[in-house]
Amino acid sequence: MSNTNEWKVICRVEDIPVLGARRVVRETGAEVAVFRNSEDKVFALLDRCPHKGGPLSQGIVYGESVACPLHNWSIGLNDGCAKAPDEGCTPRFAVKVEDGQVSLDLNELNTLAIEDAAAA
Repeated sequence: MSNTNEWKVICRVEDIPVLGARRVVRETGAEVAVFRNSEDKVFALLDRCPHKGGPLSQGIVYGESVACPLHNWSIGLNDGCAKAPDEGCTPRFAVKVEDGQVSLDLNELNTLAIEDAAAA
């Protein structure tokens, strides 16, 4: 009996702008931002900066970070955490890329950071 994750296909890698993001709307909770960097690595974070809730999906991706469009905070795409001297983290979502298809963990989509919707 394997306890494999249940994955939900979101889009293809090429559907995400290079150095940009695409938003995934959930039934409950804030949107998830799916990012693509210049090396076609794909990351997923809650679409809210830990600082003032800015939409990270509208930020500029560089390396493995995204700059929040509101106050230019640098957020790591690997861990969702702000780079020093700034502090705070936004939830990170597991991503799987297979045959060019980007999938997110269905359980995380349904449960992770749902309470953050109230703050939106």
